[in-house]
Amino acid sequence: MSQTNAVPSPPTPNPSSRTPSGGAAAPLPRRLGTLVVIPWAGAHEEDGDDMPFLMAYSLGDGVDGPQGTQQAVLEAAEEIGLPVGGAILDVARAHRPAIKVLVEGGKAVLSMPYLHANCPVPDQWTAAARARGSVYVILASRPWPQATPGATLGEAELREFAADPEVLGTAAHALVPVGSLQ
Repeated sequence: MSQTNAVPSPPTPNPSSRTPSGGAAAPLPRRLGTLVVIPWAGAHEEDGDDMPFLMAYSLGDGVDGPQGTQQAVLEAAEEIGLPVGGAILDVARAHRPAIKVLVEGGKAVLSMPYLHANCPVPDQWTAAARARGSVYVILASRPWPQATPGATLGEAELREFAADPEVLGTAAHALVPVGSLQ
């Protein structure tokens, strides 16, 4: 994954409204715990233009605790067909894309199995998404319990987690085309 050189104003995590495919009693959704999505945009090191990112992560509060949550996220990524460890799935070229991003009215909606999140995004993020026509989505397997919904994160905290090689090396990565209602 390319790292960002700049992170705009500190974002606030947004909780998802999970839509488990097996209902509330399905083992994997219960093991995933609370899934949260956080947006940011920053200069892409290859071309210097802004890249919009959405990172989904768990708070580690699944029924099997943080370690079980991490395993559940890895299982979900495999089930969805998202590569883990740095390879990037180009969803535009995927056979059956299981992940979508809709951008409209200052919000991004990330939809994939086990996760449906409506996330406010800054103007810089929206402009980058429109200019690139795609969003870089990261599904982190490592829980981030400190980044709870409603907590304001500083740039340093975001960088510490989102740029951590251990986080990125155990995360699923996808480049997802931007959809809109128009």
